[in-house]
Amino acid sequence: MIRVFISSTFTDMSSERKALLEKAYPEVRSFCCGLGLVFEVVDLRWGIRNVPSGDHEACEVFLEEIQRCEQMSAGPTFIALLGNRYGHRALPRLIPEKLFDALLSKLSKNPEGIKTLNQWFKKDSNAVPPTYVLQPIIAHFPHYIDLRPESGKQHDKDVLSWRLAETRLLRLLRSAATDAEDTGNITAEEKQRFYTSVTEREFERGLWQNDYESAALLFVREIPRQRSREGPKRFAKFMDVTGDGLLDAEAQGLLAGLKTRLFVKSQKILNLHSVELSRGSINPKCKEHAQYLDSVCEQFVSQMKARIGTAMDSLGRRKMWGTTEEEEKMDVLVVTEARRHIAISAELCRGFHGREGLLGKLCLAMWESSNVRHRPLVVHGGAGMGKTAVLCKLAQEMRGVLEARAVVVIRLLSACHPQKPDIDHVLHSICTQVCLACGLAPPSPLTVSTHLELLRFFWDVLEQVSQQGGALVIVLDSVEQLADQHHAHKLRWLPVDLPPNVHVVVSMETNSEAFANMRFKLDSLESFFEAERLSCEEGERIIESDLRASQRTLTCEQSSAVLQTFESSGCPLHLKLILSVAKRWTSFTPLTELRLGTSTQEMMSHLFLMLEEKHGKELVGGALGYITLAREGLLEAELRDVMSLDDDVISEVYRYSLPPIPSLIRLPPLLWARLRRDLEDHLDERWTDGVAAIAFNNKRLSEAVSARYLRSERRGRSLRILAEYFLGRWSGKLRPASLPGLSLLLSDRKVPPQPLWVAPGLANIRKLQELPYHLLHSGLWEELRQEVISCAEWLFIKSRLCGVSSVIHDLDQCSKYMDCTETGLIRDALVLIKPSLCFLEGHMEVSLFYSELLARLSSLSSAFPTVIGRLCSQCEEWLLTYPDPILIPRSSFLQQPGGALQHTLSVLRGGVVCMDISVVTKLLVAGSDDGVVEVWSMLDKQLVHTLLGHTASVLAVKVIGSPAHCLSLAADGSLRRWSLMNGQQLFCIEDAVPIDSTPSSVHLHLSEQLLFVYTRTQVKVWQLDGAELHLSSSDDEVWLVLGVLGELVVYLSNSGRVRISHPVYGTQLTVKTPLENSVRHRTVVTTLMLPKREKVFVVYKGGFLHQVTGKQTVGEFPLLPSFFSVTEDEKTLLAANECTLSLFSILGDSLDRFLDLQHDDDILSACVSSDGRRLVSGAADQLVRVWSVTTGALLDSLCGADAPVTCVLLFNDFVVSASTATSSILLWNLKYDASTKPATRIPADSAHIALTKDGDQVFYVHQQSHTEVMSWNSHTGSVCERLPVSSEVSCLELAQNKRLLLCGLTSGTVLIYPLALPQETLCIPPPESLCRVLCLTAGTKEKHLAVAYEDSVCLFEITSRDNFPTVEGPLEKFALPLLHAPLSAMALLPDRRLLYGTSCGEVKLRDFGRGGDVSDLEPHRSGVTCVTVSNRGAHALVGSEDTVQRLWALNPLALDHTMEYKGFLFEGVLSAAFSETDRFVFTGSQDRTIKVWDVASGNLLFVQYIYSPVVRMVTFRDGFVAITRQGAIIRELFRCPDHIRPDYNPVRSFRAQYRVTSRETDREGPQTSVSDLHDVNPTQLNLNLVDMLKAKPSSACVML
Repeated sequence: MIRVFISSTFTDMSSERKALLEKAYPEVRSFCCGLGLVFEVVDLRWGIRNVPSGDHEACEVFLEEIQRCEQMSAGPTFIALLGNRYGHRALPRLIPEKLFDALLSKLSKNPEGIKTLNQWFKKDSNAVPPTYVLQPIIAHFPHYIDLRPESGKQHDKDVLSWRLAETRLLRLLRSAATDAEDTGNITAEEKQRFYTSVTEREFERGLWQNDYESAALLFVREIPRQRSREGPKRFAKFMDVTGDGLLDAEAQGLLAGLKTRLFVKSQKILNLHSVELSRGSINPKCKEHAQYLDSVCEQFVSQMKARIGTAMDSLGRRKMWGTTEEEEKMDVLVVTEARRHIAISAELCRGFHGREGLLGKLCLAMWESSNVRHRPLVVHGGAGMGKTAVLCKLAQEMRGVLEARAVVVIRLLSACHPQKPDIDHVLHSICTQVCLACGLAPPSPLTVSTHLELLRFFWDVLEQVSQQGGALVIVLDSVEQLADQHHAHKLRWLPVDLPPNVHVVVSMETNSEAFANMRFKLDSLESFFEAERLSCEEGERIIESDLRASQRTLTCEQSSAVLQTFESSGCPLHLKLILSVAKRWTSFTPLTELRLGTSTQEMMSHLFLMLEEKHGKELVGGALGYITLAREGLLEAELRDVMSLDDDVISEVYRYSLPPIPSLIRLPPLLWARLRRDLEDHLDERWTDGVAAIAFNNKRLSEAVSARYLRSERRGRSLRILAEYFLGRWSGKLRPASLPGLSLLLSDRKVPPQPLWVAPGLANIRKLQELPYHLLHSGLWEELRQEVISCAEWLFIKSRLCGVSSVIHDLDQCSKYMDCTETGLIRDALVLIKPSLCFLEGHMEVSLFYSELLARLSSLSSAFPTVIGRLCSQCEEWLLTYPDPILIPRSSFLQQPGGALQHTLSVLRGGVVCMDISVVTKLLVAGSDDGVVEVWSMLDKQLVHTLLGHTASVLAVKVIGSPAHCLSLAADGSLRRWSLMNGQQLFCIEDAVPIDSTPSSVHLHLSEQLLFVYTRTQVKVWQLDGAELHLSSSDDEVWLVLGVLGELVVYLSNSGRVRISHPVYGTQLTVKTPLENSVRHRTVVTTLMLPKREKVFVVYKGGFLHQVTGKQTVGEFPLLPSFFSVTEDEKTLLAANECTLSLFSILGDSLDRFLDLQHDDDILSACVSSDGRRLVSGAADQLVRVWSVTTGALLDSLCGADAPVTCVLLFNDFVVSASTATSSILLWNLKYDASTKPATRIPADSAHIALTKDGDQVFYVHQQSHTEVMSWNSHTGSVCERLPVSSEVSCLELAQNKRLLLCGLTSGTVLIYPLALPQETLCIPPPESLCRVLCLTAGTKEKHLAVAYEDSVCLFEITSRDNFPTVEGPLEKFALPLLHAPLSAMALLPDRRLLYGTSCGEVKLRDFGRGGDVSDLEPHRSGVTCVTVSNRGAHALVGSEDTVQRLWALNPLALDHTMEYKGFLFEGVLSAAFSETDRFVFTGSQDRTIKVWDVASGNLLFVQYIYSPVVRMVTFRDGFVAITRQGAIIRELFRCPDHIRPDYNPVRSFRAQYRVTSRETDREGPQTSVSDLHDVNPTQLNLNLVDMLKAKPSSACVML
């Protein structure tokens, strides 16, 4: 930042200061903004006519501000304005004891003078060394600062009296100083302090003391002559005059000396002007004066720009504040953050005393647990009890206790209040620091794109450090200050079982939610350490140390009063507040004036009261309130601006006097400077990219300010002022002002504008940080919608600069207060985009960001036009005017927000095998096929525990309600019991089941006393504590285990006998079944236990149902169920067979089938609500369907699972679904807004797909084994027709113009369906060899059809008879060699040439019309996946499974371009289509991108990531329609300028490279044209160019 101090006298340079304010400062501010700098002017004399207080501190305030400018400014710091006035020569406020005694000794003959000096100067023995202090003016003249009208006479009298007293005091001091210098008692410099003006002291400090001339500007104005008739009084404003109105010769002499010194020492920075006054003043309306003022402003601007530019050049390359260019690397930011926390920690340690007992206990606990697994340590206590200091000291001590290479990480989470840190940022920062220190791979966007992945990475890092053998200490202070994202206060992110050599110490307030949760997590009090009250002795040591550091002391009475007050609380914060006041006491301060509160709160109240008495209640309340309300603190310039907009503050400031310029009203900067000086102990300067914001250094103080000054009405008004300020509402406008003694007037407050962009490429980061919060909480919701929520530019810039998490947090906050569905939808859209942004490390191009928003939200724009419609319009308008090649979405083809799918819970790895929910604890337990059991909270949808121990797939999980435990059974043979409260394993039983068992073969049953695990052939029983019970067998007969009823095991023997036995009491009953021998020996398909009815259902393969009850029955059962279940009340039986789910009422011993429910594929799972009214089913068609049990009506169909739904559960109004094929659990809210429901898609990963040109209709075969083709209407989102086929489908094509669906079968048959009459099927019979159909293709004009079989290729003619299509032929046929690789793709040219490729990479061109001439084209290294011919038949694209695709010219045949593209993980072209003009070719690739290539040059024009591979593409108009493997239909428009800029790089946002080798038409042989190899990460690539690429690693990534 650039911070400059303006030095001048109060009156004579006021015209120049006003001109600079109006003309020069805005231009310099604009220039600085363009460089990413903040420009701040400190003109403490502006807005006041003289020093407004009588405490004599003004000179010290001025000099301190100059010092702060020197410390803070990156460029110029000091601007000197000097006219013909030397300035006020004030009395020194402090005189050292030795100097004062020397002066008194020279006045021994003047007892009256000594008396006068002793009246005004009192010795302060509390200063070290002692000092004489000039008493406030009001000590002798109480009405000096009393500006009330009724006190006017007394005030005028006291002002005059003070002037006389000041003159006399100065005369006495100067006389004594002169005599003392003559006798050698004092130096000339000591004498000079009684003669020098405040202005010259400023010049001395700002120009010469530290050689700061290079950072200063000097303007000197001379008045050439004074007319004789114009006496000194007329020039009193511009020259020094004495009290009797005469010219002050002494001051003029000192001024001349000062100017001489300036002319000699500061000639390089001098700007000299000569101006003759007009009627004793500088009049801007006078031409000569206007030219002078313009000249001053021009010189100021030009020289400031030059100095700032030079300063920036000397700093070299730096990160510019608000730049949207690539940010610094994460490790650099983490190192900076770590250093900041270490610096704060070191500062706190310097003043640390006491707590030896607590520190000793903590160190001992850490030392003793170093070599074993252990718990984290918790330091707790009340607010202000010094927990932060304890942890800082502990971190310092542990570096000495542990080995030398121990890594200590400390984060003080309350250091940035009121902004609360996000747990993701904290964990990411810690992980990065630990990895850098320990030589581990740091977290990358690929590995930690979600909160859950970050948690797992954090836990893994702790384990890895432990395995390395190094020591690690992580110290986290004030964890209750974490933001509420991911429910961080529940502390689920904090591991309770730490590995050896890894220590985690956290602190929290005892009465916080975090502490309650910590007590819940840790079952032992050994890990908790309380920060108790400080003892009186410890307090005394702290007082002594703090006073010594401040060069102060206290009298015995004062010290006793401090200790007595502190003893009542023992609180370090209380003591800190006391000391902040006590350091200002003098030794002569009466005890009756010592304001000491007995508590922290009372002490804060006294502090506020003292500030109000000195500075004014409105000024204090306004300043403190605005600092408290700011999210990221306030720059001092911002604070002065907002207080200038606050009419309450301005009215108090100008209560008894008018502003110097009524049309320009601002807060005089000196008032804030004085207040800031008194707040020095309580404010922090927070630096970000060279810019300092101020905030309170203690959150308790912020809370006290809120309680005192920010009551509801005042808070709302202050928030509105902040909101309007960051909106820029009053910039350049007149704001109404109502001041005492004036009617309503309009005044300029001179606040700066607040554009979103302060310069090209530089955003207004302060506006981004602050505006949403203030708009929301001030009730300006319409402005919030317009400026933030529906502003695409805002969303992009803030996501880029502040991180997408900050935007999501803003929208979360908006959703809490505003009833706006659209806000939630936009928020959810950003959540969906977040992984891509994180992967790109925030460097997503604006075109990609807008495209993603449009591709996710466009379908919602009609339903929500106000916000989402406006947002989509902005995105589309921007994309339409984009100067580079661009694909513009015309539909929502990426996952859109809204709908029933509310949450996706990601498990570790593998698919989800089993789930169970505890209704009591509201916990979901899921077992995956990688052996991990995870526990999730259904309340906040957060991971609670990851239960590790199984080494193979989890077969079953079961929740035990009380106590909160769960059981897990796995294919490694083990059965484990876990506590759901702390995630600890309670017991493990090995060999509970045979190893490598399957979920369907193993059953887990729990009774009140016993635990059963059984398969068809064995039963194992344990008591609940894990003790095994052995079952005895009474005979050698083979028994089949049917199940367990309560605690009774039910068997069935081969002879048809049923045995029911108890594991403790033995066999209860053995009976013969009424099964006939023919039935008895049939295979048991499944069994079902009904414990309430004491009944077992057994289904046999022959279609019989055996009911084992008191009365056994056998009856026919029409289904062979793949899914067999019963409702909780055992009144309804569920049985699924293929696509049908049948419901049976259980009536006594009979079943009544009353409902059949249908899916489009095999039903895999179902459940019924507890009230029996609602049923949910999941199937292989990847849909979750909700049914009414009473009516059978389909209530809803939930799309988006993208995998077969193998498990569903109902929990309140949520459906929980999972699949063994995916590593995620989906939570669907049945009470959702139907208007946000996304369009239903065809099932993901369908075996074959064909797409109409307009995208209205899709034909697909879901699974290869299916024998029907589905016709899907994309507008209705449903299957509109089923086309049965005689055998499995091997390929599917569509003749677009003739509207024919071509279906090749594995039997060799080709079926042709006219879309107008799909039931009128045409058939091409199979060849004699009965070989399967491999490929189908219709020519570009659709006059011929080529069919490729395994052994031959045939050509057919497509004609019509009576307006009905017919197929004639085969016209031509050629056989394929016996060892020929199978054809994998082909295209038929208009001239009956066939271009085809094989699975081994061969490419051939056969001419059916010339006797079957064959041309061999350049082969590919892997299988050909795509052959596409242009619309006019001039070019063809051949793509393969590798990185290569070739563009061939067909007339004559020649290879035009070889295009190679290497992405991040995947490769290979799946589909392609030429544009209608054949100018471009679109390709869909395995790497989930769509690429656009220029046919003429072969150059890559554009790359778009679409999250799923495109399997079909069809050109339409100026774009294409495509369908992805996930079933989404894409409609996009492509725009390309006629001329593409030379530096355009299509892969700038992707970790990829491409190369084009082209044929030169005027030369023989090919010429390679390699693209600029931008943005390539050689560690991720494996091309022959790796050596070339090693020189430039990439900062951009492909989106995954």
